[in-house]
Amino acid sequence: MTKSTLIKTFGDYPQVRILDFLISSEFDYPITEIAKEAKVNFQTLKKLWPNLEKNKLVISTRTLGGASLYKINLGNPVVEKMLEI
Repeated sequence: MTKSTLIKTFGDYPQVRILDFLISSEFDYPITEIAKEAKVNFQTLKKLWPNLEKNKLVISTRTLGGASLYKINLGNPVVEKMLEI
């Protein structure tokens, strides 16, 4: 499996994998799907998620069937710099 530039640069850590997945996708997802696609344990994602929201790296886009869907916050300056990588 080829690692993305983001993972090569910042390391293969759960938070980096989450951000890498979200950056590479144009869709919004529930956190359960984000955990699965980013190959991060759901409990680990739940621990990291509040910090991602607090720093506005991810945003809630809508609610579908009672589940909130999220995507990367393209308006965040930190995310903009990550996209340059």
